[in-house]
Amino acid sequence: MQKPDQDVSGGADSATRAPKPKPVEIVIAADGGVDWTLQQLELDGIPFRMERDDNTFLIILTSFGPILLVILLLWFFVFRSMRNAGGGPGGMLGNFGKSKHRVQTKDTVNVTFADVAGVQEAKEEVQELVTFLKDPKRFQRLGGRIPRGVLLEGLPGCGKTLLAKAIAGEADVPFFTISGSDFVEMFVGVGASRVRDLFKQAKENSPCIIFLDEIDAVGRRRGGGFTTGGHDEREQTLNAILVEMDGFDATDQVIVIAATNRADVLDPALTRPGRFDRTVSVPLPDLEGRAQILAVHARKVKTGPDVDLARLGRGTPMFSGADLAAMINEAAIIATMADKDFVEMSDLEEARDKVRWGRARRSHKVEEEDRVATAYHEAGHAIVQCLLPDADPLHKVTIIPRGAAGGATFSLPEKDRHGYGRKYIEATLRVLCGGRIAEEKKTSDTSSGASMDIKMATQYARAMVLEWGMSDRVGFVNHAGSDQREMMLPEKDYSEQTARIIDEEIRKIVDAAYDDCTRLI
Repeated sequence: MQKPDQDVSGGADSATRAPKPKPVEIVIAADGGVDWTLQQLELDGIPFRMERDDNTFLIILTSFGPILLVILLLWFFVFRSMRNAGGGPGGMLGNFGKSKHRVQTKDTVNVTFADVAGVQEAKEEVQELVTFLKDPKRFQRLGGRIPRGVLLEGLPGCGKTLLAKAIAGEADVPFFTISGSDFVEMFVGVGASRVRDLFKQAKENSPCIIFLDEIDAVGRRRGGGFTTGGHDEREQTLNAILVEMDGFDATDQVIVIAATNRADVLDPALTRPGRFDRTVSVPLPDLEGRAQILAVHARKVKTGPDVDLARLGRGTPMFSGADLAAMINEAAIIATMADKDFVEMSDLEEARDKVRWGRARRSHKVEEEDRVATAYHEAGHAIVQCLLPDADPLHKVTIIPRGAAGGATFSLPEKDRHGYGRKYIEATLRVLCGGRIAEEKKTSDTSSGASMDIKMATQYARAMVLEWGMSDRVGFVNHAGSDQREMMLPEKDYSEQTARIIDEEIRKIVDAAYDDCTRLI
């Protein structure tokens, strides 16, 4: 932009006046590189012109040069790290396809069947796997074929992993272990690649055992739930497992053991003959099994002469092997903190209560009114339990808060129950009602402390009507249905009239127990 020259003539005097020197014209870049005050230039009469730099290459270089430099530096460092980490072709990206398994060699697997207790039938069923790994020709002599895949099914903490390690320890072979979730990554195809790498290394180190923990993470039934078809990463991983298990030769001494607590959701292709064709149940230990497990773990600590493991086994129903191991360890810690020379029975009972209910909150301040109400509540449970011959024997009553409970009444079953008789259930319902009734009679008030008792009583009564056929009006019919979580279907499959009858029968059972317990107290 050019500012024009102005005529400064002022009449006759202008002819005799010397002309002013013409200012030099300046050029200003339009990119704002120099901070000029254009208004001031106009006031001073300085002509100026603004021009735009047409050097396109320079503009691009100054605009995108720093970004390109950063990209080049990143590419250089990433390429170098890939080359160093990969150790060959494929680099770091190739390592994504490497299996994340952990290997325990023959020298480090120090678990044997002597360390596994409480699951005698499971040990007997897998004993032939040990024989096959030690002497495969013994099975080839008569043309027999040992199962190449064994599925261990049971609740968490029952000893599935320990049993698999014991098989490897008894057979004196390497132990490859990996979790089902370790196969799946954000990149498609990584899981299948890791499966192939795992089986390749296992065959190179045969005889050996592959242990797939939590196989349901990748082995769920295909085509159900919210999967989108064959391109799902978990389905590709499952397909790779199936292909590898079909690829075993008769001379391959590789046993694949998988563990799950949800065998019902596994794909049928996994459990067909030739793959995981043998399912070994690892249940919760019974009374004798709990005593055996306690004896195994008690060998590792110093115990006093008053310790009765059989009594502890009676007082730990529904405890898994992991719970029992944690109980022994907690007892050792309690005795250590008390500076004792050995673990006493009182330490073990305190540890049992801690594992079951949580740590005792002895410093928790409880108002006297609440303490009295809790004492009467627990006394009501204890009295009814002593009066009813069909109830479990009373063991201990406490009003020391543990976890969310303000108090507790412990029973000591004389035997494990694999089923519930009607007399036992009715006695249990009355014991559950005893706390609320005693509290109401002595304090003339009710509290929320009976919420868990009410919940359990309702669950028992509902099971009696819906599942166990213990209602005359409903009859020998099951209305509980199946597990609807997978299919997202409605829970009820019966009419509204039947639903009313069910509700009436549940109410009738609970009310009868409450009235009978009121008469007892």
